[in-house]
Amino acid sequence: MPVYSMTGYASATAQPANSGETPSPATQPAVTVEARSVNGRFLDLSFRMPDELRSLEAALRELVSGSVKRGKIELRINTHKDTDTSWPNPQPEQLSRLSRLESQVQSWLPKAQGLSVQEALNWCKTGATGASANDETVLDAARQCIKGFLEAREREGAKLVTMLKQRVATLRDLATQAEPLVPAAVQRQRERFLERWQEALSATGATQTISEQSLQERAINEAAAYALRIDVAEELTRLRAHLDEIDRLLKKGGEVGKRLDFLMQELHREANTLGSKAAAIELTNISVEMKVAIEQMKEQVQNIE
Repeated sequence: MPVYSMTGYASATAQPANSGETPSPATQPAVTVEARSVNGRFLDLSFRMPDELRSLEAALRELVSGSVKRGKIELRINTHKDTDTSWPNPQPEQLSRLSRLESQVQSWLPKAQGLSVQEALNWCKTGATGASANDETVLDAARQCIKGFLEAREREGAKLVTMLKQRVATLRDLATQAEPLVPAAVQRQRERFLERWQEALSATGATQTISEQSLQERAINEAAAYALRIDVAEELTRLRAHLDEIDRLLKKGGEVGKRLDFLMQELHREANTLGSKAAAIELTNISVEMKVAIEQMKEQVQNIE
């Protein structure tokens, strides 16, 4: 299953089907549906459409929510009447209906003036395009738009996966660089601790009141405890486990954004601990580079569904 980005855009246009007679653009307006989205914690849908199409909102909402799980999505529906400023080509049935309406009004209101040519043309234009677009035409355009929208999100998601895999490889390399430094750093700090321990004992005169064997055992125990405090092998093991899980989720695909976001927090925690426990400047530098890579990953993970 692919990984989808929460950022995407698509549009589609559908023309009402010909019912046997030649359709006129004035009476059969095409419908254009646009979908655009940005990242969001949950699915947030908003619709911009003519009022006469509001009855389709429930069907459109079901159509979108069946394919998209997260993101702030805006769906725009327009009929071409909104931008059509040309004069219409009146159809005979329109003029016949207009004539009947005028006669009916004048029969009740004898003093009412007859319609001018401009008024008749305006009526033909607004009367024809003011009717609601065919419901199935709107839904057909919406289906085409959502299909293109998902394809756009999939393409964007593939790019995010490529970037995340690169950063995962970077973190693995840094962990590999840090691993051989750990024993050497621990041993160096242990020797330094024992030297300072001996200096402290000599300065206080403790060697005169406590046996040498007891002092030596205490020094070894304290050095071992200190070595455990600065050993980061456990952090590197957990970091690799988190990277393995990220690889697994990216391979699995689907709705993995929230899980990846949680793993970013765990990676950051391990990198922070590595930096705080680092007993060598080389480990500190590696910790900083890890944090940079993790922040780059975290920024991109925010866009994954």
